[in-house]
Amino acid sequence: MPETFEHFRDQALAEGAVEVLERRWEPLQVVPLHTHPFEARALVTEGEMWLTVDGQTRHLRAGDRFELAPNVPHDERYGAQGAVYWVARR
Repeated sequence: MPETFEHFRDQALAEGAVEVLERRWEPLQVVPLHTHPFEARALVTEGEMWLTVDGQTRHLRAGDRFELAPNVPHDERYGAQGAVYWVARR
């Protein structure tokens, strides 16, 4: 796991990302089925979340990574403490 957001950002930009963000999610927040027009590569840094793609749900905690190709339908659910992840988009 990168030690800092800056390290994550710099590495992602060097690999072709066009935007790198820190996303913070409220406790128990649910994001229903949706898509994004970009590729996303993310690292969970705090809390926990459940990511469902093609009927398969992954339980992700701090230190876990996930990737989504553009236009892939997915939904997200966040844990009792919410969650934070760093995401590189391209």
